[in-house]
Amino acid sequence: MGKIVVVGLGPGAAGHLSLETMGLLKNSPQVILRTAVHPTVSELEKEKIAFTACDDLYESSASFEDVYNAIVARVLAAAQQNDVVYAVPGSPLVAEKTVVFMREAAKEQNIELVIKPAMSFLDLAYVALGIDPISGLRIIDAQDENAIFEAGSYPLMITQVYSRILASDLKIMLMESLSDDYEIYFLRNLGLPDEECKAIPLYELDRQENIDHLTSVYIPPIPESSKGVLFFGEDEEDEDNEVQVMSGEEFEEDFDDLAEGEEYTDSLADVDIQPLVDVMRVLREPGGCPWDQEQDHKSIRSNFVEEVYEFLEAVNHEDTACMCEELGDVLMQVVFHARMAEEAGNFDMQDVIDGVVDKLIRRHPHVFGDTTVKDSAEVLVNWDAIKKEEKKERKHILDGVAEGLPALLKAYTIQRKVAKVGFDWDNDEDVWSKVEEELGEFKEALASKDEEQAEKELGDLLFAITNYARHQGIEPEVALTGTNDRFAKRFSYVEAMVNASGKAWQEFSLGELDKFWDEAKLLEKK
Repeated sequence: MGKIVVVGLGPGAAGHLSLETMGLLKNSPQVILRTAVHPTVSELEKEKIAFTACDDLYESSASFEDVYNAIVARVLAAAQQNDVVYAVPGSPLVAEKTVVFMREAAKEQNIELVIKPAMSFLDLAYVALGIDPISGLRIIDAQDENAIFEAGSYPLMITQVYSRILASDLKIMLMESLSDDYEIYFLRNLGLPDEECKAIPLYELDRQENIDHLTSVYIPPIPESSKGVLFFGEDEEDEDNEVQVMSGEEFEEDFDDLAEGEEYTDSLADVDIQPLVDVMRVLREPGGCPWDQEQDHKSIRSNFVEEVYEFLEAVNHEDTACMCEELGDVLMQVVFHARMAEEAGNFDMQDVIDGVVDKLIRRHPHVFGDTTVKDSAEVLVNWDAIKKEEKKERKHILDGVAEGLPALLKAYTIQRKVAKVGFDWDNDEDVWSKVEEELGEFKEALASKDEEQAEKELGDLLFAITNYARHQGIEPEVALTGTNDRFAKRFSYVEAMVNASGKAWQEFSLGELDKFWDEAKLLEKK
């Protein structure tokens, strides 16, 4: 069994081949090229280097993944007989899926695999574009739709724009997040005499004369000074009343028109959560925080609940500074979970944002559509109808009640759901009668000293009280939370008075402690 040595043919010109790579190609008993459609191949032919290419597999396979797997299989089969040099365009470690697949396959078959460094087209692109990758650069394949929709958020290099059809599809996807005339860079044949590196408007991407396997596209980030303004409204070209993103220049033009008397609906200031997303990415990546790297969705789920309750506590105390801090902690949990999902290939933060924006627009047709409503009650009716249409998988009334809700909140949610279909009392007197009935049954169970039955009856009593609170427009979870907080504050005062006295708790009668309690209530009112 031989070994596999992976080399790169460089970005194009033969002069970019390293001496080591050329020596390996000349002296290897077997040379396999991923593709012979590369400028350097003519130099190999001049040097009389024998090779086979895998271009035939591109014609016989249904998808690129099938092509890559077939190439890997061919190289591994050759390695069963003798050493193999496998040569790929550019660098083996930049946007080369076959090398990724081959690493895993060679490991499984115990075949030695060595990867040699090579110059990438990126090295030439940095010079042509005048950019430094230390400022940040993301490199993706032209068919990576999820990453393409984030274009404009960061410097983005899109590789393997190999055909006019693919360029057209890419243009349409980019227009989802960028304006039609956004300036991008068309790169082709870097390092060759006919190289191209030119700025073009996005809408002209698929109109370029020469688009082939050596074509890439660079998308510079949107400058901070001209980031879009998100607005909702309609005009002659926006009949569907959709969410739009205007460039800073477009917004200024529209604003000038509005100053002349046109009515403007509303605008939202640009909010940038990318710094938080970037920090979480660094924490999770190699070299980041060991604790953050060890977590998964389940291990930090209790943290999420804790942060939400800390925010609610800040709301109860009307502490706006604390509310701001705790909202940041809640948002951090959202970004944390989104990052883990992105690493698993499930979804990312942009999917989370896009999903909730779409949902809000869809469920507010009275704001973003032609629906009219009289009041908030009608809004809720429409909301439920739209939600029911969206959640067709929910076949039963109580489907969708979260299992992890606190018991009091869960009871309130269940009662609210069944009330919507008419399973509810018509008047408050009947609801209160049910509370009294459950209280009597609880007393009977206590008198009989049947602990199991008493527990059930207490649950029924709490459920009935929750239902009565709902009928009075009171959320029992909020009410009980307030009581807990007030009790804790008052008891802290009682404790302080006991400690100040220098006596032990046991030396006070309940009446004396109640006096401290009443003082705490008076101070609270003041």
